[in-house]
Amino acid sequence: MDARAGAGLGISFRYKRREPVTPPKPPFPEHLISTEGAPVRRLPIGAELQPDGGVDFRLWAPRCRAVVVEIEGLGPETLQAEAGGYFSLWSRLARAGMRYRFRLDRHEAALPDPASRFQPEGPHGPSEIVDPGAFAWTDDAWRGRVREQLVIYEMHVGTFTPEGNWEAASRELPALAELGITCLEIMPVAEFPGRFGWGYDGVNLFAPTRLYGLPADFRRFVDRAHTLGIAVILDVVYNHLGPDGNYLKLFSPAYFTDRHDNDWGEAINFDGPGSDPVREFFMANARYWIDEYHLDGLRLDATQAIFDRSEDHIIAAVVRQVRSAGRGRVTFVVAENEPQHAKLARSAERGGYGLDALWNDDFHHSAMVALTGHHEAYYSDYRGRPPEFVAAAKHGFLYQGQRYQWQRKARGTPTLDLPAECFVVFLQNHDQIANSGTGERCHALTSPGRLRAMTAYFLLMPGIPMLFQGQEFGASSPFFYFADHEIELSRDVREGRHRDLAQFPSLATSEMRAEFADPGDIDTFRRSVLDLGERQRHASIYALHRDLLELRRTDAVLGQRPCRVDGAALTDEAWMLRFFSESGADRLLIVNLGRDLLLGPAPEPLLAPVEGQAWRLLWSSEAPAYGGSGGPARDGAGDWLISGQSATILVAGSPVTIPKVTKVFRLRTANA
Repeated sequence: MDARAGAGLGISFRYKRREPVTPPKPPFPEHLISTEGAPVRRLPIGAELQPDGGVDFRLWAPRCRAVVVEIEGLGPETLQAEAGGYFSLWSRLARAGMRYRFRLDRHEAALPDPASRFQPEGPHGPSEIVDPGAFAWTDDAWRGRVREQLVIYEMHVGTFTPEGNWEAASRELPALAELGITCLEIMPVAEFPGRFGWGYDGVNLFAPTRLYGLPADFRRFVDRAHTLGIAVILDVVYNHLGPDGNYLKLFSPAYFTDRHDNDWGEAINFDGPGSDPVREFFMANARYWIDEYHLDGLRLDATQAIFDRSEDHIIAAVVRQVRSAGRGRVTFVVAENEPQHAKLARSAERGGYGLDALWNDDFHHSAMVALTGHHEAYYSDYRGRPPEFVAAAKHGFLYQGQRYQWQRKARGTPTLDLPAECFVVFLQNHDQIANSGTGERCHALTSPGRLRAMTAYFLLMPGIPMLFQGQEFGASSPFFYFADHEIELSRDVREGRHRDLAQFPSLATSEMRAEFADPGDIDTFRRSVLDLGERQRHASIYALHRDLLELRRTDAVLGQRPCRVDGAALTDEAWMLRFFSESGADRLLIVNLGRDLLLGPAPEPLLAPVEGQAWRLLWSSEAPAYGGSGGPARDGAGDWLISGQSATILVAGSPVTIPKVTKVFRLRTANA
């Protein structure tokens, strides 16, 4: 019999019951072996439909003596105990769509499945049996996007559209493809309590939240993205679980440990007694999203809080699972890592964990100082000066072991051996917008000219650019922190949020505290929803992003990845990058955040054109199409006058075909 549970859904396994085996070890449990007549399983735990009919239930509950599954419409059935604290049952009458719970020993309440694939009534309700093979995928030809092609768009499904669901978000995918987005990074969708939230307090890691639709709706969204050439990665939280609806301890206290301090709750036990099944749980989760939802990778949240002293770090093990589950497709794993440990992005052969990229907070912090002038809290170790931006383009992190005054310790490790494509650069993300206190976006905190100039720089510099939803059209909606919890927990969250923001002296005053939005108020959530009609109403900033991404994609030199660059500071507020071309048709990207700048005299070798050639204008952020006041001009000596608060691209060499990037595009409607 074919061991696959569904076409295009990856490898399944058959296993014997009650074999005297040792506790399971990664990457695959020893008890999952091929035996005729035994259940076929895709994951080591959870409820899975069987090719021969019925559903196989399996869970890890070593603290229990007896486990009963209560299936709606069928009644209770007792699971059989296995070695290592596992319990299992093949229910021949169970079907997809049925709901069920587990009752542990004499526990008064029946509980949802820790590996539930769907929680239609939320994290406290029953689990639902899901058939992952029922969806008809059309992406057989999809091979993924290589790292050098990525332009990431961070999306919170609940606020991306007024409807806040997968179906509505899917209708907007053609517009994102036309903009030039090649990868969506979806904020966490693991089931969490309440009516709204960011998703970082998820408690059912295998169940996409019911707030955004059905599991099939999520699959349809991914399938549609692939047809448009867009990869989809998912933000996952493997450093803690939310406090409300987290029942894992009732199955086994070994899921968590008090041996490590964690700012967000109990640390996950990846390296202590009983940790092998815990590691298996999270490795299976990583594989599950790639396998059953055809996702193209993961974004790992706050990896500095994933504690593991094992020889095989869980992060490295998760990366291997993603690669294996991709089955030949290109996959992408990126991490947030506040202390900036380069080891994560090095290959296993070089002692690393094998990730593709890391978020570059250093670039963001420096850019925000330059754009806003604010220089406090975790921005206080940045000056926002040209040498920082040149260094970020060439070397990634700015702090690679130097002392960081804000934390009173060294920050970062050397990354000089890593390519620029290992770093994700951004001006906005969910955390940083919310940390403004009033949820204001970058364009509301700086001048239009500075914003246009810095936008050009981060979209064209080496590295992987990332936009946060609505950034491309200067969304007027703020983005607040919001979470819907019961009253007492909601109060704790609100007070904790105030303490976090108090690190900024400008936000610590009583006047500012009075302005903070209440995370638990539904109006805070509603005010964060995008108005997609602003694509048309804010056409100039939308055109800026669209045309820059077209340059990045189509220009023979600016579009090279990897690219060879060098740079220099020109003044205290102006700098340049030179993109080198084998043909000699180099490009100069000049960013000037200060007053008008005359490039003459110019005692900077990188400003010199190729011998016998001259610099000609390719693009300017001050073009009227972007709301600017006109581009640069030449003076009587032929030197370029670079407008204040602008970005300018010059091209060298004999006449070339220059992309017409300031043309007026027909903007797609929401239903296009």
